[in-house]
Amino acid sequence: MTTSSNLFAECQRALCADLGFHASDGRAFAHGWHPFPAKFPPQLPRHFIEALSTPGDVVLDPMFGSGTTVLEAARSGRRAIGCDIDPLARLIAKAKLAPAPPVSTLRAGLAIVDAARRDLHERKPRLERDLDERFDRETREFVDYWFPKTRQLELTALLRAIDALAHAEARPFFEMTFSSTIIAKSGGASLARDLAHTRPHRVADKRTKPAIEAFEKRLRLALRAERDDLLDVPPAQLRDRSAAATGLAPGSVDLIVTSPPYANNAIDYMRAHKFSLAWLGWPLRELRAIRSRCLGHDGLSASERAALPAQCERTLAQLANADRRKAAVLRRYFGEMREVIAEMRRVLKAGKAAIIVVGSSVLRGVDVETHRALAALGEDAGFRLAGIGARRLDRDRRMMPARWAGRGPGSDCNGAAASQIERRMHEEHVIGLIAA
Repeated sequence: MTTSSNLFAECQRALCADLGFHASDGRAFAHGWHPFPAKFPPQLPRHFIEALSTPGDVVLDPMFGSGTTVLEAARSGRRAIGCDIDPLARLIAKAKLAPAPPVSTLRAGLAIVDAARRDLHERKPRLERDLDERFDRETREFVDYWFPKTRQLELTALLRAIDALAHAEARPFFEMTFSSTIIAKSGGASLARDLAHTRPHRVADKRTKPAIEAFEKRLRLALRAERDDLLDVPPAQLRDRSAAATGLAPGSVDLIVTSPPYANNAIDYMRAHKFSLAWLGWPLRELRAIRSRCLGHDGLSASERAALPAQCERTLAQLANADRRKAAVLRRYFGEMREVIAEMRRVLKAGKAAIIVVGSSVLRGVDVETHRALAALGEDAGFRLAGIGARRLDRDRRMMPARWAGRGPGSDCNGAAASQIERRMHEEHVIGLIAA
């Protein structure tokens, strides 16, 4: 039986492992099915799931994004639970977690492709009527601005075929594949550039990719993935709940592995995801309302002004000297993360671990040291800090040992002080917290 002190030590050891995983394939299994910015490699959550939990344990990701943690937890024989208010995140994760027998799914997908092509060539007036009735006025203006008419008809034909031919259990997979023809790393069916990086800008002369051809290509690529190890595991729970209000019972979770958004809204997920969600039946007004509730949103609100931990207040004061508005946005982020971490502590069993993977931000020349701020918020919420690991994100794919706070600020697993050059390297941090 693992005791609290043993788990604390196990968490420290896990943080001191090589957390880069640069030599591993982050697209293995189903993880490469749909573009999703800033997702961590699946080997990272799996490392902590295997080190800090046992088969049958409940593993939670309260902001699961593309579903990396919940998928790896399910593959490891854990009972996976995920929360996210982003409808596209839930669709992608649901598609990844639903066993899709390759032969029958490919057969059904190719039938969708054939039906869409047939409608496009033989029933074009019907497609045009369907297109006219599909959107409200605002959403239709958005679609007309970003999508050439030819691609609009192709996408409409695909959706009609999915509606007619997809069985209920397979529908998320085909809708996810449909979305990947729009939100693509290159090309895509819209006139947007950098859509997969959530910073779309319109290029009127962009050569868009034929949607039906792209759908068939993505379908075939997705079904090459091995999925046999999902057949005998408990189904995961995917909840339309915020990270600060999961709806779970107190002390019901054995491990949390999650990654919150950047503090400066550097990745605006809904700004990109609406390109697919608008086609999947979500009016823009509803997507705006969801975006306003997203953690890290850059708007201002009348948020509470209660004092934050000293680490947070020092950073806020420094930033306020340079930009008071950005300091107010950052205060909101810290305040929201305090609520999220308090909820994590509420649902986590005593003595169990929470792992938070976070990237820092530099605002107006101020390094906000997000990892130290969240660690302080964790201690304020009733966690013990096991350490802070660091993983390199540099392009030369070199490994870098973890840094952790157990031996003093800026020290590594061998107690050596980090150089100023190392501190300026592109990193993200892994915070290990143990519920007291």
